[in-house]
Amino acid sequence: MIDRRQSHDLAVVILAAGKGTRMNSHKAKVLHPICGKPMILFPVAAARELGAEKIVIVVGHQADEVKDTVGRSGILYALQREQLGTGHAVLQAKEALSDFQGTVMILCGDVPLLKPSTLKAFWDSHRQGGTILTILTAVPPDPGGYGRIVKDEQGGLRKIVEEKDADKEEKRIEEINTGIYCVEAGFLFEALGSIKSDNAQDEYYLTDIVAAAVEKNLPVGTYRLDDHREAMGINTPAQLKEAEGIMSDRRHDLY
Repeated sequence: MIDRRQSHDLAVVILAAGKGTRMNSHKAKVLHPICGKPMILFPVAAARELGAEKIVIVVGHQADEVKDTVGRSGILYALQREQLGTGHAVLQAKEALSDFQGTVMILCGDVPLLKPSTLKAFWDSHRQGGTILTILTAVPPDPGGYGRIVKDEQGGLRKIVEEKDADKEEKRIEEINTGIYCVEAGFLFEALGSIKSDNAQDEYYLTDIVAAAVEKNLPVGTYRLDDHREAMGINTPAQLKEAEGIMSDRRHDLY
């Protein structure tokens, strides 16, 4: 069990508004089951295990069904009416966190394999590093499709570049952004209010807050996963089946 004594300054935002069209299902992506449980319940359980002061779920597609699945006990909800990108999604949680001054951990409802112990180590790294934001990164066998972590010659984080906006050199970078962040609340919502959608997707990228921090010479950092599979996103039935196999093996290892 994770020690909760230092958990008073953590809020968790879980992004769960997407449709998940590649799942070939009418059901919202985050409601598809893994080992008999809707995948949204795994990041919710992790947030509770961390002892988060506030848990905010950003809903959109089939919002009522997601709320009914998760429940209202200890959970706040924010509605993303239009799918305008991850930055826009997190911005919807601003009102729910208007009186919160600590660290905001941003999780994804379709990334169910992250262990609470991993997230605790990630949060500890963020606090100990004294950064304004820390990005959870990984090095998968094939980085294709992911945003790349661009660093300077000293290993300092410069920016995250999305696959569709990356040039040839940037696409050769192996370290990728998992979409999981620890960000100080004051900076997060200030930065989100200034980002623009002038990119290949015409969306408000959450990753642009990195460039905003670097531009202001604020301290930023990364924390690399030991096992890249923990940050596996579920976008297709094949990935759902793979994640279920990993989860099943993990449970067998406990006995």
